[in-house]
Amino acid sequence: MATEITMPQLGESVTEGTISKWLVKPGDKVNKYDPIAEVMTDKVNAEVPSSYTGVIQELVADEDETVAVGAIICKIEVEGAAPATEEKVNKPAETASTSVESAVETDQSQKKRYSPAVLRLAQENNIDLEQVNGSGKGGRITRKDILGVIESGAIPQPKTAETVTPQQETTPASASKAPTPVATQPAKETPSIDIPVAAGDIEIPVSGVRKAIAANMVRSKHEAPHAWTMVEVDVTNLVNFRNSVKNEFKQKEGFNITFLPFFIKAVVESLKEYPQLNSMWAGDKIIQKKDINISIAVATDDALYVPVIKHADEKNIKGIAREVNDLAGKVRTGKLSGADMQGGTFTVNNTGSFGSVLSTPIINYPQAAILSVESIVKRPVVMENDMIAVRSMVNLCLSLDHRVLDGLVCGRFLASVKEKLEKIGKDNTSVY
Repeated sequence: MATEITMPQLGESVTEGTISKWLVKPGDKVNKYDPIAEVMTDKVNAEVPSSYTGVIQELVADEDETVAVGAIICKIEVEGAAPATEEKVNKPAETASTSVESAVETDQSQKKRYSPAVLRLAQENNIDLEQVNGSGKGGRITRKDILGVIESGAIPQPKTAETVTPQQETTPASASKAPTPVATQPAKETPSIDIPVAAGDIEIPVSGVRKAIAANMVRSKHEAPHAWTMVEVDVTNLVNFRNSVKNEFKQKEGFNITFLPFFIKAVVESLKEYPQLNSMWAGDKIIQKKDINISIAVATDDALYVPVIKHADEKNIKGIAREVNDLAGKVRTGKLSGADMQGGTFTVNNTGSFGSVLSTPIINYPQAAILSVESIVKRPVVMENDMIAVRSMVNLCLSLDHRVLDGLVCGRFLASVKEKLEKIGKDNTSVY
């Protein structure tokens, strides 16, 4: 008896996922919890486990196809399940004509439900989908059908300038209506930009991860009116304190203590004083979050991830340092899970690790603000007694959603962070 496996929800605000790679094929035996597919969302890449032990019967979703949470991605013959024959026993026999008519109708029921992968391939190769026979359920055209057409070289061209708008993937077959003719080809997923390519230029395909990052950044800049402000902080005492404890800490705890946990701790304490920055825009209201969950930006060679330190307000500097170390390790080893990416309420971005001294970060949507900690540099500074001294200075750059926040509260927040950082020292600070 075929049992359906559906797209899981891989994050609290995730509504869909893209099948980047199938790890199984029809006929494969899988055990419960075995990975069956790699799925990409705008928050995380993850492996989807099988919910059952059994044999894969059908891959309903194609690779590169975007599927809504809860929609069927494949079917499995569950081990030990009863055969699905009982339902037919007491049903009246259909006439031959009725059976034929039903079969024909079912054959075409999925004909115009095209996946994004099919649409893209058809557009790129100028294929008229009306003239392609689908091998999928209900006559649905699959990615393999299109690849077969391309390999054969017999590409069906549009008969006229008019083609029909394909039935959208999210429209139920039972509610489908006759499509409206329009004088265009099926739309691409992303608008094409005509850029001249010269000899020696390298064309790099956009990966699924890069597409997800791009979509989230565009959404943030499009929806949230960004404003920006900055303060400079004298962290000479912080530098001296951290340098005095780092060797003992590494020997005792087994991992390095960087400057970032000290900055995160100061941010968390200031968020307690100014909870307005720990908020999100929700259209007709602003949601001020109770928990303080700090997102940290961790980069790889080709992507950027924002894992979350949960309940950061309940952790000391050592606890925050351990979380930073563990999450960064998960990113670099590819072990970051959907749960690691959920629930962030404010982001701290460590751009200083790249030597940056000034930046204007894009807000991590739907949060209301993001703080960039720039590089700590030694500079000559005029002190209160008009003496000039060499001090370790750092810029803190804050981008804010002006729908949620105004300059006054953000200025006070940054002043609070500055004050806390400048007070750090061996006489009044402990990492434990």
